[in-house]
Amino acid sequence: MRRRAGAPIHSDPVQGEDYFRDTGCEAVAGQPGCYRGELSNDWMLAVAPQGGIVAALAGRAMTAEIDHPDQRLRTLTAMFAQPVRPGPVEIDVTVLRRGRSISQATATVRNVGAEAGLTAVAAFGATRPGFEFTDVSYPVADPPEDCPSFRDPWPDDVDLPAPSGDPFPFWTRVEGRPASGHAPWETWTPTTSEHLTWQRFDDPPVGPDGRLDPLALVVLVDMMPGAVSERMGEWSEWFGPSVDLTVHLFDTPGPGWLLLRNRARHAGDGYASVEMEAWDPETRSLVAYATQQMFFAFNGEPPPPERRRPVDQRRA
Repeated sequence: MRRRAGAPIHSDPVQGEDYFRDTGCEAVAGQPGCYRGELSNDWMLAVAPQGGIVAALAGRAMTAEIDHPDQRLRTLTAMFAQPVRPGPVEIDVTVLRRGRSISQATATVRNVGAEAGLTAVAAFGATRPGFEFTDVSYPVADPPEDCPSFRDPWPDDVDLPAPSGDPFPFWTRVEGRPASGHAPWETWTPTTSEHLTWQRFDDPPVGPDGRLDPLALVVLVDMMPGAVSERMGEWSEWFGPSVDLTVHLFDTPGPGWLLLRNRARHAGDGYASVEMEAWDPETRSLVAYATQQMFFAFNGEPPPPERRRPVDQRRA
């Protein structure tokens, strides 16, 4: 059954109104595969809304166009060709194949009149018989109530200047608490890029089943630069815009904390390859896995050559 034009497309939210508003869209009358939405400033990071929230909007439109309740989103890959700014957006969806058990689609989210934006390809699949296992272990971590929050102020005796200004709006809607790794003001000799973080929405986007909206996982896993900083062994001012993002969705967790394990596999030529696992602490199950390539953008000049390798790999 096709969605009627002008009908909002969401997941019948119980809570998480801001999230569902910004990942919701409407079908355009007389234009098959065309949807409209609007991104607010609520999810801004640096100069544009967080890439995960834009990818979730693409996923919402593709879900509507596939329109097959028995086939849920299994994997989504997004390419970030151009930033998508706050304001009205158009989403063009093409169904590649609508199968009985698996369907595929593409979607491009762009600002109205823009030549490019975020282009995603996704696969939707029904449950089917097969092997079952998880070949990674649930991370060992202190509970979130015993971990500091990224929202806590920096200690008074820290020599490094604390970030100036108000936090980006995204971080007023999502809270993070480090469960391993090092704070920017610490001195450490790195041994790994791996670090653990608890993440949760302040207003969790929850549907009638009491579970987190599946596309919310796309948002939470799109925050991987911390692994690079952990491996470098010192703090510096830079950020990592995404080249791509691939998310495999396994299960739908509850609305509370998720435990994320982040690791950077390789960095070179100005790019880094990183990965993220998302775990539900209630069931101790892996609910999503993501990979991403990012590029390095520095506030000012890039570091000199002698500071481009981790601290433990630098020559005396």
